[in-house]
Amino acid sequence: MEYRKMGKTGLQLSTLSFGSWVTFHKQIDDRIADELMGIAYDAGVNFFDNAEVYAGGESEKMMGRVIAKKNWDRTSYVLSSKAYFGWRGKQNKPNQTGLSRKHLTEACHEALKRLQTDYLDLYFCHRPDKSTPIEEVVHTMNTLIQQGKILYWGTSEWSGVEIMEAHRIAQSYRLIGPAMEQPQYNLFEREKVDKDYIEIFKNVGLGTTIWSPLAAGLLTGKYNDGIPEGSRFQIEGFEWLRDQWLIQDKIKRVQQLGAIAKALKVSTASLSIAWCIKNPNVTTAILGATSKTQLLDNLTALDTATLLTPEIMEQIEGIVESKPKPYEY
Repeated sequence: MEYRKMGKTGLQLSTLSFGSWVTFHKQIDDRIADELMGIAYDAGVNFFDNAEVYAGGESEKMMGRVIAKKNWDRTSYVLSSKAYFGWRGKQNKPNQTGLSRKHLTEACHEALKRLQTDYLDLYFCHRPDKSTPIEEVVHTMNTLIQQGKILYWGTSEWSGVEIMEAHRIAQSYRLIGPAMEQPQYNLFEREKVDKDYIEIFKNVGLGTTIWSPLAAGLLTGKYNDGIPEGSRFQIEGFEWLRDQWLIQDKIKRVQQLGAIAKALKVSTASLSIAWCIKNPNVTTAILGATSKTQLLDNLTALDTATLLTPEIMEQIEGIVESKPKPYEY
């Protein structure tokens, strides 16, 4: 396993990490979660990602049960949660969502209880909240750090302008600003990491814990011939994933990427994850496997990344027809 510093902090995250979105409680049970987290941990993965909204809080409960059973040394892994959406779904009442001081604080307490831990290493503002002043968000997160309930705070799917405003406020009041961002990043979704955040990487530093490196599974190639039984595109409530990714033009590109992967004797999934972690601005790519076979294949991305020469990267670039890359490989 490789480890990378999270932005300009001293915290080291495994280049590949493990998350629970969609899979926990919806696709896998405690037994499989226990097996997969054990495989990941034994392979050197030290970051496990979660959020209040995942499966309405059940994902955090499941991860909490697994970790309690494993009895791992708490100093050996990094645990996260995210707040914004709430966990009650349509039953959410006012103040049970958003980034107000009340919800951020109460959501943190609830996450600690569900995950069975005394503190969160990373705590994310899951989306920007247009109705809450960023000053309130920064002050609240700083207070939670002072109280020892969280160690680092960050954002998820915020714009570069919003992140820099949080840093400006933090500097003005001598508070702690956001250390990391969790954006979607894959071969088909690149705008934030490859363009919007470039000046932040250069000027103030920013760790990134990217999600959906496989574009909800599209970049594994398993949807090339239709929707497999039991896949996440069939899960009730996640139809929007199918609408976003299951597009014929994208499938054709995945098939072309599959040809490159075949020539390298790796899977399309391993190739796609490897492409993500070739970017030096990516701290860690969050994996979301549902089986031992999937996870072990995903973990080969570290070795696959060493095969991605500048020539192969250019071939990949030509297939996805993206804008010129803003960094050197």
